[in-house]
Amino acid sequence: MSNEQLALITLLSLGLLLGSGLWIAIALLGAALVVFFVGTTSPTGTIMATSIWGGSASWTLTALPMFVWMGEILFRSRLSEEMFKGLAPWLNRLPGRLFHVNVIGCGIFAAACGSSAATMATIGRISLPELDKRGYEPSLSMGALTSAGTLGIMIPPSITFIVYGVSAEVSIARLFAAGILPGIVLMLLFMGYIAFWSMTHKDKMPPPEPSIGFMEKLKLSRHLIPVCILIALVIGSIYTGVATPTESAAIGVAGALLLSAISGTLTRANFIESVRESVRTSCMISFIIMGSMFLSSAVDFTGLPTTIAKFIESYHLSANGLLLALTVLFGILGCFLDGVSIVVLASSLLLPTVQAAGIDLIWFGVYMVLMVEMSMVTPPVGLNLFIMQMMSGRSLAFVSKAVFPFFLIMVAFVVLLVAVPGMATYLPSVLF
Repeated sequence: MSNEQLALITLLSLGLLLGSGLWIAIALLGAALVVFFVGTTSPTGTIMATSIWGGSASWTLTALPMFVWMGEILFRSRLSEEMFKGLAPWLNRLPGRLFHVNVIGCGIFAAACGSSAATMATIGRISLPELDKRGYEPSLSMGALTSAGTLGIMIPPSITFIVYGVSAEVSIARLFAAGILPGIVLMLLFMGYIAFWSMTHKDKMPPPEPSIGFMEKLKLSRHLIPVCILIALVIGSIYTGVATPTESAAIGVAGALLLSAISGTLTRANFIESVRESVRTSCMISFIIMGSMFLSSAVDFTGLPTTIAKFIESYHLSANGLLLALTVLFGILGCFLDGVSIVVLASSLLLPTVQAAGIDLIWFGVYMVLMVEMSMVTPPVGLNLFIMQMMSGRSLAFVSKAVFPFFLIMVAFVVLLVAVPGMATYLPSVLF
């Protein structure tokens, strides 16, 4: 059976299983099993066990449930509600008002954990209930959160940058520096769209919070102190070298428990419920990751990614032509492979071609991470779309439609990054 036929079978089986209403992870596992049974004679059970174990037995992945638990504690201890009380007066005059909390919150938290899934799940548990309670449009709220959650792998520290740095043998510290400006610019673009949407859909915006004076705003800002202390604790423990991102997740949980106890909002019922919900959310995300890993193995066994990559290499394209072809390629591969697999594949097969085209490897690392970000929100199969679907209870079609404008912003940002490469190379050249 040809690679083209296997690719078609993979797409059809994945579409049918997802459309049948099965759990996302089961659908991914099922599609992978179809590929193995139809297209290969390899020992399916052994490969499934090996790929799932390899994808889940990761020390860095242990940060995920801890960060999710931290978000659950903040959500159930009313600290998140108090954070909104402190932010609302300052954002009241900004078009879009509290919609911007999703983007700002994800940007800040991304600097602490480096995981897209953890960033999205943690901020989502805090912001979505508050925005819904205040009458904000659910589609824009979910679209902003799902897209801004991808900042977890752009703003350092980033696990994806580490994988690329090791594979491409480039400085991880320079990669971290390279991700700062693009991450901030992408945040601003998301916020710009939110402001534009709010100005053109005034009938869908809730009434603004009561206008107050400057001194009263400062007084209300005291509600931000507990959360700011917690963020400083988590971020500071990483950048001072006191803790790794995984260890900082445990520090974040301890800090959240301490702050909620001091505020008097920590009860036995809240604690038990936070543990229960964090376990459910973490298991859901981990199960999806496991299914994605097995599907990645299935697609790798077909040889399709290698065939496509070698096909592009044979055309000897210019730098811009190569990037255009790679953007299309990574968009297709993002339907099947997880981000780490895409980075490893590109590093092992395409780096000689990229270097021959005169493309800076540090810049290419930022471009690769942006491609991974896009694959996470590519309708209708992005990982973040599945996570949002499970978190919100909405249909995949609803979530995909909500995310689509932000996906287009990411596509435009690729063009901007190509046109202004200094956005990614300036800080590494100055700092190192």
